Amino acid sequence: MWAVLIGAALIIGGLLFLLRPTLRRRPSDPHLTPQGGATLEPRRQGLRFLGLARNWPALAILAIGVLLLVFGSY
Repeated sequence: MWAVLIGAALIIGGLLFLLRPTLRRRPSDPHLTPQGGATLEPRRQGLRFLGLARNWPALAILAIGVLLLVFGSY
């Protein structure tokens, strides 16, 4: 029972840790695109924020939580 509860808490904590940079960011200001329209999209984000090197602690917490949920019920 305790393993399942701790596993669920680790999964929620891992997700919050993974989303921490997004949750801390202030709301974006609209800016103009080169085509002339207004947008709220970041100017030059790219796919760097999805990198494994940057997110491995959160992914490790999530993996431990999943293992506790799977094997904690036995």
